[in-house]
Amino acid sequence: MSAKIYRPAKTAMQSGKAKTNLWLLEFDQEKPRTIDPVMGYTSSGDTLQQLRLTFESAEQAIAYAERNGIEYRVIAPKEATRKTVSYPDNFRFSRMQPWTH
Repeated sequence: MSAKIYRPAKTAMQSGKAKTNLWLLEFDQEKPRTIDPVMGYTSSGDTLQQLRLTFESAEQAIAYAERNGIEYRVIAPKEATRKTVSYPDNFRFSRMQPWTH
């Protein structure tokens, strides 16, 4: 059984950074999903796929994985690059594109 350890990024629907400071351990898919021929539902016998463990730090998640014999890979978080935008630049004379509402 293998897992990935990562820190989730901020979703597009949230303006704050809630729940982005925790580290998650998610198990990888072991068995392929199957489609029920009668109802068309997608099902899987792999119940570890539904499990998400949260940790305060990456070191705690790595220690848990090593203690329980879980193969893991750590995905480093990508920090968002902030662009400084100035409001007066919208009305600048040397602007290449015309200003519209």
